[in-house]
Amino acid sequence: MSSSWEEFEELIKQEMRKIYSEAAIEHGMNPRNLGDMEDADGFAKVTGSCGDTMEIWLKVRDGTIAKATFLTDGCGTSIASGSMVTEMAKGKSLTKAHKISQDDVLNALGGLPEESQHCALLAANTLKAAIKDYLTVQKEPWKKAYRKHIDH
Repeated sequence: MSSSWEEFEELIKQEMRKIYSEAAIEHGMNPRNLGDMEDADGFAKVTGSCGDTMEIWLKVRDGTIAKATFLTDGCGTSIASGSMVTEMAKGKSLTKAHKISQDDVLNALGGLPEESQHCALLAANTLKAAIKDYLTVQKEPWKKAYRKHIDH
């Protein structure tokens, strides 16, 4: 039974490889940094043009992104894009992470089909919004306490 399942799984992967790179498949099937984060320093929730929503949480230490996590209600390419953008952001200064673009995410994933490229844009935009949230809270700390009340 398990060998026929493994054969079926390999057939699916062979079909996916015709459309997606190994990096996109790997991040879509085994996403990194998946989940929410308690007591995040920055947070954003963005809905893309296709209707998918992505959330990104950031933990920042000394101006560097120490940890980044995400959730999405989107498809496999949204998952892959969220996984990749959070991996790309970790260890970068806020300035460098803010410069991560749709093209950067697409290149890191080895490209995506044209109809899925908006997922990389959603991931990059959500990261930028989470960084903006962090910077806003640094200037006006009361907003973090206020956000806790409206999110729950």
